[in-house]
Amino acid sequence: MAIDLRCFTYIDVLQAQTAGFLGTVSSGYPPLTGQASLFIEVAPGMDINVVTDIALKRTSCTPGMQIVERQYGALELHHYDQGQVRAAGEEILAALDLKLSDRLQARVVSGQTITGTTGYHSQLVNRMRHGNFLNEGSTLYVLETYPAGYALLATNEAEKAAKIDVLEIRSFGAFGRVYLGGDEANIQEAAKAALAALAQIDGRENAGPAATFY
Repeated sequence: MAIDLRCFTYIDVLQAQTAGFLGTVSSGYPPLTGQASLFIEVAPGMDINVVTDIALKRTSCTPGMQIVERQYGALELHHYDQGQVRAAGEEILAALDLKLSDRLQARVVSGQTITGTTGYHSQLVNRMRHGNFLNEGSTLYVLETYPAGYALLATNEAEKAAKIDVLEIRSFGAFGRVYLGGDEANIQEAAKAALAALAQIDGRENAGPAATFY
């Protein structure tokens, strides 16, 4: 079976805001704070149904988000037992004759830090967010990833590292995006943690233009 493994990442402990955000966008069974999670993205999109079938028949993991698009398909699984989540990943890779090294490396496409956000700007962000509000005068950080699924890992690691507000996570589609708000110092720490986590993901070479930061 020719499945392109685009994103494959474990999250050891879901943080409160990241888990809560997933609850607002998941069509399945939302994860809870403290659970471990696995996020997978494959192409073509319909093949995510095969991935889901393998995981649910061979482990006791719970599916949160399953998205089936024509080009890409994405699945999030979770469980309080990290062993079950790891087992789900191993079963999926073995059944599809894939290795962890077959996934694409995480690539940072762009990063933007905007300090002293104006009132109208914050209102524009708040209209599209599913998470917390961005307050006027606070700092806004936006990170863009490719493939999209790695945005979830970046957000969770950012939340671990600093006191920030998770505004929006877009972890499926052509590109992933993370929107964070907070004071400037905490945003700097959160961004550093997110970028460090993405840099540790090995896999197939993910060619593309150099990342841009503002």
